[in-house]
Amino acid sequence: MSLVMVLAVLAGISVANLYYCQPLLNLICSDTGLSEFQVNLMPVFTQAGYALGMLFIIPMGDMYNRRATVMVCFLAVTLALVAVFFAHSTTMLLTASFVTGFFSVSPQVFIPFVSLYAKPELREQKVGVVLSGLLVGVLMSRVLSGYVGHLWGWRSMYLIAATIMGASALVVLRIFPRVEPTYKGSYLSLMLSLKELISKKALLYSIRAGFAFGSMLGLWACIAFHMKSAPFYADSDTVALLALCGVAGAITAANAGKYIPRYGHERMNMAGILLVICAWLILWLFGSSYAGMIAGIIVIDIGMQCIQLSNQNATMNLNPQAASRMNTIYMVIYFIGGSLGTFVCGSMWTLAGWTGTVMAGMALIGFSLLISLTTCHTQTAAD
Repeated sequence: MSLVMVLAVLAGISVANLYYCQPLLNLICSDTGLSEFQVNLMPVFTQAGYALGMLFIIPMGDMYNRRATVMVCFLAVTLALVAVFFAHSTTMLLTASFVTGFFSVSPQVFIPFVSLYAKPELREQKVGVVLSGLLVGVLMSRVLSGYVGHLWGWRSMYLIAATIMGASALVVLRIFPRVEPTYKGSYLSLMLSLKELISKKALLYSIRAGFAFGSMLGLWACIAFHMKSAPFYADSDTVALLALCGVAGAITAANAGKYIPRYGHERMNMAGILLVICAWLILWLFGSSYAGMIAGIIVIDIGMQCIQLSNQNATMNLNPQAASRMNTIYMVIYFIGGSLGTFVCGSMWTLAGWTGTVMAGMALIGFSLLISLTTCHTQTAAD
């Protein structure tokens, strides 16, 4: 198995930690006695931790040995997952969720590494492979946790996840190459250099992708509650099966990279946004049927991966020698958008049920469309 394929698998295993909770929210509610709104804070804290982890950890990929950074992250995540398993208070549950997110950032070490050292003609394709592995991890985490929660309870999932992460740390120690850093200087100067790397284009790419990501995560933040209610009355294992529909998005990501040089990242991004809008329309009109839910999930995942891959590549290509820091700028904003979408859609579910969730999701992707149209107009005027 090639190094890129191994990194794709490790990326999926690592990012899965962010999403185990989503099909389990009903079970966590029942076990802890918390309200739906309070339990929805668990994915919010996890994603907020991920955003801050990317801000403070990922830039070190340009400064320190990436293997050591990944090893520390994997071991810290293992301990955090054990803490979630033992959590019996709201404070411990949310704190452990935050720490889990903070140290689950290893995929964002892998992606700049592949982008920097791959042959230029293969760069987008190999980044797409790692991203595909990441996406498979996202969807399989929901499938696995849905079934494990249904069979053995939600806490068992976190014990299994801790075991997987411990084993993955041994794999990293064995296979990840030692690479010389590209940045010479102190950690403080490294962090201050982020300000110098921020450009209008980097912000626009990141913000529009972040709103789109928030729109998609808003769906998954509320889907367990929606499926529990009429007319479905479904358990977590049904939510797990719906997550399998997202494999279409993962397959798309593995192949979409080769189309970016042909069509450009702006067209790929716009195609993705239009697909996400179509998905929410499907979920609004047919969200009371399994066919409607399945179709909406497939379309939203395909659209989101077009948005993700086009904007992430565009951001890193603005300054390839600072790929880790450019990726930091992108992913911090991206996951802030994810946290915002989870919170907004969760709040709207509490206020107006599924209709409120759809309204919030459409509003978020609408902001992404508005920014994209502004970006295209600005570039056209500049040309």
